Amino acid sequence: MKWNSIRTKLIVFLLLPTLICIMATMFISYSYTTKSLRTRAVDENKNLLYQGYKNISTLIQEVNRLSLTVYSDSDFYRQLEAGYDDMTANIRIYSSLNYILTSIPDIFQVYLYRVKDSKATLVAHNSTPMRRQGIPLYDKSRITDSSPLSIQSTHISNSYGLNSVIPQLTPEPVFTLHRRIERVPSTDALGYLSIDVKLTAFTDIMDQLYERDKENIYLVDDSGTLVYSHDEATMGKPLHASWYDKQIAANGQSQGYFEEDGAVFIYQKIESPGLNWTLVKQIPVSYLYREANEAVRINIMLLVLLMIMIIALTILISFRITAPIKQLTRYMNQVQTGNLEIDIRPTGKDEIGLVTERFRSMMDTINNLILREYRLELSNKTNELRALQAQINPHFLNNTLQIIGTLALELKVPQIYALLSALAKMMRYSMYNDEKIVTVQNELDHVKAYLELQKERFENKFTFRYDMEESLLNALMPKMILQPIVENYFKHGFNLARTDGLIELTAARLASGKMEIIIQNNGSSIPGARLEALQQELEHPSRLDINSLKDADSKDSTRDAPGARIGLPNVLARLRLVCGDSAVLMVDNHKAGGVIVRLEIEIVVESEGI
Repeated sequence: MKWNSIRTKLIVFLLLPTLICIMATMFISYSYTTKSLRTRAVDENKNLLYQGYKNISTLIQEVNRLSLTVYSDSDFYRQLEAGYDDMTANIRIYSSLNYILTSIPDIFQVYLYRVKDSKATLVAHNSTPMRRQGIPLYDKSRITDSSPLSIQSTHISNSYGLNSVIPQLTPEPVFTLHRRIERVPSTDALGYLSIDVKLTAFTDIMDQLYERDKENIYLVDDSGTLVYSHDEATMGKPLHASWYDKQIAANGQSQGYFEEDGAVFIYQKIESPGLNWTLVKQIPVSYLYREANEAVRINIMLLVLLMIMIIALTILISFRITAPIKQLTRYMNQVQTGNLEIDIRPTGKDEIGLVTERFRSMMDTINNLILREYRLELSNKTNELRALQAQINPHFLNNTLQIIGTLALELKVPQIYALLSALAKMMRYSMYNDEKIVTVQNELDHVKAYLELQKERFENKFTFRYDMEESLLNALMPKMILQPIVENYFKHGFNLARTDGLIELTAARLASGKMEIIIQNNGSSIPGARLEALQQELEHPSRLDINSLKDADSKDSTRDAPGARIGLPNVLARLRLVCGDSAVLMVDNHKAGGVIVRLEIEIVVESEGI
């Protein structure tokens, strides 16, 4: 459609405002929805992380409370302070440590080191308590700060220097509460207590804080090490994330949120004696806005349906308005070409219909004013022109040749009649330009007629032989293919000094189902350079040859009549134009002298058509 047409302008100016309004509405709605979703999600997750903070603090406080039982258990405290060693004391120590071990299901093992006699004791589930004397304190359990309590971040459990003490225990990730047991009221150390807690203690708490496979959760200590994470492989390792260093570690706020790297982060700091952790939840924007995106997809589907309806109605309305105008334009074009008696039909009762009615009335007036004498004279001139054209019609020439041939027979000169008959056959064959497809038999007959004339011209200095399978004579092929190839022999390869010239034509069916036609002669060979160039041209034929043939056929058949061009590339172009790109034409010099041309095309009979 052209821009200056009323139809185009109607469609554009009706569709464009509608589309802009709908898109603007969708954008504003999406922006408002995403902002609302983010605000709601941040508020909900702040409350959720705060609850997680309270649960984690409660867990740590419970473990801390268990570590303080060493002070409330007077017998345990006196034995730890006195440092004597007997069976009753050992049983009492084991009993107190076992109480700590079994108070919380997730406690993995408990380690006690008594400073006075350098004794280390380790108790764990389903194993025999073991004690070693005279060994140094485990380095991680040593607390030198003013605070008697510290929390060690996630690490793999170990035997606290008691090698092979409990070989049946499998190491697993734990976090540890270390406490220095002091001589009250001083800060002198009587011993050191370490409680390993399995990370499964965090699992139930964390599972309530995030959606697995959709959101991420991190519990980070003050050194940037992951205490707990949604990815088990990263627990106990440093968190290498720029968003943590820039937004959380450098920020003194206990709670907050920010958006970075396509995700929203909400964090809550957990602070208590010996503990400074941060709980962080990462929500991908794609998951956070899933409801908005789903709404957008639904809106887009509705928009597509709406646009289809609007486009259909717009086009229908524009066509209903502009169709009468285009019809009136066609009427005017026909009048311009000379058709003054055109049947102009009314298109409606609106303004355009009124214009059409007035145009019809005007044409009736014009037709009534044309003089009959002028129209009669014009008819006479047309008849004269047709009579002149008939005189040069090929049918007239063909009939004239038949008259001359009949006269030659009456004068008993049959040779002249034979030559005229051959020429007449060639003219009849070439006369019907609309017949682009013929049978192999037709092509063979045309070659025979052509060779009859050449025999007279060259005084029978050559022989023609042909051998074709009977079933191939009705196969179809493009017109004027064989005769131009045979003609090349007389134009380029025929030697007037020889009397044993030979042209041989054969056709056979190949195993692939195609038809092979071979034309060979014993004339002059093609020079090597020219043969190589010709073979290259036939192997990679120019697409321009086929396109030029198509253009010529569609514009003026008389400009490209069959046989007008006899070059082999042109023959191949015609073959592929009609038979498809699988058609093959190859040329080569014969070993014994002369040229051999091979054609290969699909076999199509008249019942199939091409």
